[in-house]
Amino acid sequence: MKATEASLLEFIKRSNQFSIPVYQRTYSWTEKECRQLWEDVLRSGSDEQVPVHFMGSIVYIQSGQFAVMDAPPLLVIDGQQRLTSVTLLLLALEEAVGNDEPASGFSREKIRDYYLINRLEKGNKNFKLLLSQTDRDTLVSIIAGRVKPANHSIRVTENLKFFRDLLKDQKKRIPQICKGVAKLMVVDVSLTRGQDNPQLIFESMNSTGKELSQADLIRNYVLMGLEQDLQTRLYEDYWRPMELEFGQEAYGSHFDSFMRDYLTIVTGEIPNLSQVYEAFKSRNVSLVKDFPKASDLTEILCKELREYSRYYCNIALGHETDADLRIAFSDLRELKVDVAYPFILEVYSDLKNSVLPKEDVLEIIRIVEAYVFRRAVCTIPTNSLNKTFATLTKNIRKDRYVESVKAHFLGLPSYKRFPSNLEFEREIQYRDLYNFRSRAYWLRRVENFGKKELVSTTNYSIEHILPQNDVLSKEWRNDLGANWREVQEKWLHRLGNLTLTAYNSEYSDKPFKYKRDMPTATAKGLRSSPLRLNEGLGLLEKWDESAIIERGQRLAILAQNVWKAPTLPAEVMATYAKKAEPKQVYEIGDHPNLSEHSKMRGVFDALRKEILALDAGVNEEILKLYVAYKAETNFVDIVPQVSRLRLSINMDFADLIDPKGLCKDIRGVGRWGNGDAELGVSALEEIPYALSLIRQALDQQLGGSDSR
Repeated sequence: MKATEASLLEFIKRSNQFSIPVYQRTYSWTEKECRQLWEDVLRSGSDEQVPVHFMGSIVYIQSGQFAVMDAPPLLVIDGQQRLTSVTLLLLALEEAVGNDEPASGFSREKIRDYYLINRLEKGNKNFKLLLSQTDRDTLVSIIAGRVKPANHSIRVTENLKFFRDLLKDQKKRIPQICKGVAKLMVVDVSLTRGQDNPQLIFESMNSTGKELSQADLIRNYVLMGLEQDLQTRLYEDYWRPMELEFGQEAYGSHFDSFMRDYLTIVTGEIPNLSQVYEAFKSRNVSLVKDFPKASDLTEILCKELREYSRYYCNIALGHETDADLRIAFSDLRELKVDVAYPFILEVYSDLKNSVLPKEDVLEIIRIVEAYVFRRAVCTIPTNSLNKTFATLTKNIRKDRYVESVKAHFLGLPSYKRFPSNLEFEREIQYRDLYNFRSRAYWLRRVENFGKKELVSTTNYSIEHILPQNDVLSKEWRNDLGANWREVQEKWLHRLGNLTLTAYNSEYSDKPFKYKRDMPTATAKGLRSSPLRLNEGLGLLEKWDESAIIERGQRLAILAQNVWKAPTLPAEVMATYAKKAEPKQVYEIGDHPNLSEHSKMRGVFDALRKEILALDAGVNEEILKLYVAYKAETNFVDIVPQVSRLRLSINMDFADLIDPKGLCKDIRGVGRWGNGDAELGVSALEEIPYALSLIRQALDQQLGGSDSR
């Protein structure tokens, strides 16, 4: 490896060509980064006291020991974002200078011949910078003065327009911009193929993970070390089709999430979104020992990724062609059920591999949808959903697919429970559904449930039958009675008072009878509405508390069928029940250090109360030697001692945030209880801090520390 300081323009000028390998990410700088480049260039160009502006490194591979000017195209493995952005700025400058030369070396002809093209070369060799795929076609067409391709690069075209607009608005500052560009400096880092390890160097330069997405790092890891022919084939056969199917925008916003969901399926573990790359590498290392040729494993992984990416795009990006599945997936997306995607991906994979029919897939999707929606309505915390869906496939019997899915949901413990009809019916009537995160979703689902001819609700808006106005009219006050304000506050945003209408502005705060009959030529009243949600409203004489309650009850019963809970006969559920081994039962009093008059009993009772209040799913198990508190498994164990309670907190010691440094690392130390961290509690005033540590272990177990 050789590294030297160089003027960026001189570096570009003396190099024949820069080529971006297929494994590199696409050009991704946004206006934010381009504006920073503009400001840096303008500042250094306007200040004679600033001799240079350093903008990072350009790392490239050359085939052998050549002088740079004689070398074949340089394969850039770091620095393409800087090179491309400066090229776009030079393109804009070429147009802006016209026939002038506002600064030495910056005439239109010199900019083009020195930095944009190789005049005497033909074809691709004519261009100084060759990007990859869509970016390449777009940049080449612009430089050559050809029509841009239909599927042009969004980032290339938008950033070029950004620089063009700035130069157009600030023509007087063009000389300063030219001088600033001339001051740009880089570190020229040359690697020799066969001697330097590009992957290690690349990782060391991107160790923070901030510059590249997790998916970009994975693509580099998969393809970078391969021979160029194999690298190109795998990219064109597998990775490029994935990029095209996601599309430019979705690739940037969804691909990391897809990679996490894919790894969750194949490993059974949920990697943190910022650690997807490391999880992928770990899996690859664990598999490579079974393959004499690493390239064989690489192709298998690429093929597997391609397959699951197609499924993901169908589910998460609306690419599904089957009408029934497309509607079901759309409902999941609108409800924001991406937490369930690992499980849905597995189910969809089984559909494509003829393990189960479409009808069963639809039934499973609707069960998942009902589970998530019912829990949201019942305000059950969502921090366990990641693990619920990630581990669900482990409990499926694929010879009894749907039945086993139902059994699993019905057997979930309280904090993971599938809300019953009774709980759901009660909660949906009293929940604030106007400020609910998916109000357009639930209104549409209720309206269209069971219909073959679906109503498009996009042309309707949500209507409060009883208005939101703090100062109700005399007619409304008369209908509601003396306690009209309390009625309004209680029922305003609830199920019974909400509907859809195309005439929201016409209804406004008008009295109920006006809304019901709407005596105008341009609008229809609720009596004439074709919507299911408005059925029966035309028969009412007034809209008061009893009418709101009655309608809410009716819609709540309908909602039970829209978001239907699974059912199974008791004898079938019994076949899925886990047989518990008989255990000896202990009580608090069996611990001598927790007797009624013991020193630590009061501290224990107070701590016990707080731990059980952390989550509805926390269970207490009194064992012979300690007291365990668990959700899925133990998250803290308490060993009663004479003058303190010894707590074993069940999480990695390195992950525990302990600002006071009170915990002891007990990895590898024999002890009662579970966990790597030990904490002593001997007084009531120590409980709040102890709870802050205990809560971390519970959150980690329920998945709450890793939001999607």
